Formats: sequence, C-alpha cells, structure tokens
Amino acid sequence: MRFAIPSLTLLFVLSIGQDCGADDNGFVSLVNQKLSHFNTEGNWKVDKAGVVTLTPRPGEKGWSRYKSYLWLKKTYKDFTIDLEYKHPKGGNSGVYFRVGDSSKGDKPHFEVQILDSHGKKGKLGHHDCGGIIGIGGPKTNAANPAGEWNRLVITHKGNHIHATLNGKLIQDLEVPAAAAKNRPTPGHVGLQDHGQPFSLRNIRIKQLD
Repeated sequence: MRFAIPSLTLLFVLSIGQDCGADDNGFVSLVNQKLSHFNTEGNWKVDKAGVVTLTPRPGEKGWSRYKSYLWLKKTYKDFTIDLEYKHPKGGNSGVYFRVGDSSKGDKPHFEVQILDSHGKKGKLGHHDCGGIIGIGGPKTNAANPAGEWNRLVITHKGNHIHATLNGKLIQDLEVPAAAAKNRPTPGHVGLQDHGQPFSLRNIRIKQLD
C-alpha cells in the first residue's frame, strides 16, 4: 500500500529553504536546506525536494552514536510530531522523546520503534515497528514494504502516548507511573541514526503545552 498526502507534500516543498513559523493548525515545518532546527554530527543531507537522507559514512554502525542522531534544538513536553519516513530492506530507526542529554541518549526515555516489520505474522512486540521500546508492542502491523514511504504521527501529552502509522492506530496508552518516572519534561526529541540508510520528509511538530 502506498500512502500519499499530496497537499502536505506540495506545501512543504514550497516552503523549503525558509522558516514560515506555525501554520493555521499550529504545526511548524522542521526541514530547510540548512537543517537549522536540528543539531547533529551525522551525515544527513537535504535535497531540493525536501527529502532528508541519512547516508552512513565508512565505519558508522550501530545505534549508540547519539550525537549523530537528528536532534531538535528545542525541547518539548507535550507535542504532536508528524513525519514521513522510508528505509531499504532491513531498515531500523526510531523517534526518541523525553530525553535529558541528547549527547548521551539518556535513559529513561521514550522511543517509538521504526523497523522493517512489514508482513510479520503473529504477536507484535515492543521492538516491532510502532512499538514503544520497553513498554509495549503496536496494536497492528501497519508498516509499508521496504522502499515505500510511511507516515507516522505521535502525540505525547502528560503520560499518554497516541500514535498512528499510515492512518492506522498503533498506540493509545497511558504510560504506567513506574515507566514514566524520571523522564525529563521538557525533553529532547530526536530521530535515530542506526548506521543504516534512512530517509525523512514532511517533518513537522506542534507544541501542545
């Protein structure tokens, strides 16, 4: 299944290279040619269409190179983040939030997993696409096949996390008090560099608090 949002894509392409502030719905587009909303030491590049592509450099492997993640400069408490992503076969990434020190990827934090889980049968766990690491798996396997764009929308308000993937509900839960304990508010929001090719577009965020 292909998931397309032509009007959003067109609006985003028209705004590449400039910061337009919040739109009528309160969302701020986060991608420009200089990636000025982010801090990163990773090899993330933006093309003229507004696609942000991660191409790992020689020797870059694994997920523990936290300074290579794409970290928003601004910290957030309650927010909605809306983005599209694409990865090749075997792709792996994640959306991090409520992070204290982005240079260390501090735990505890929240991570919504991005993984090449399309077609997986049976019970889904927290490491499958749409799962919240350490907390619970997604309600359904909504991941598109490798090489196709996916749209992921995550809302975090208080200790509640709501998420959809390609228009399907994958998370709607109140995080248990023990799991929410010691997570900073506000905290850093970031996109993982797992040492694998990965692409993003139409990244936008709305502050709720």
